Amino acid sequence: MDHANHPRLDASEYTEAVLSGAAVYGPGDEKVGTISHIHGTGAGAQVVIEVGGFLGIGAKSVSVAAQQLDLMRNEAGEVHAVTTWTKDSLKEMPEHHH
Repeated sequence: MDHANHPRLDASEYTEAVLSGAAVYGPGDEKVGTISHIHGTGAGAQVVIEVGGFLGIGAKSVSVAAQQLDLMRNEAGEVHAVTTWTKDSLKEMPEHHH
């Protein structure tokens, strides 16, 4: 998928309603996780990404700053994120406890 032409989200769109459920793609365009929820809104929002697991079993949650993700919409208007982190590097981060 070529993300270059996808419109980036404005920080005002960093809300639970917009970001929850969005796929997160790594440097090789592989899916590395899914945004489960966020804390806060706007530029200071923290995004919680579920990494690994199957059907929610065995997944690990990690929290990153929304600004560390490249958040955008594809041609169909679906929100997704691109990151330089791999699935393994996300799994190495401290676990986020709800």
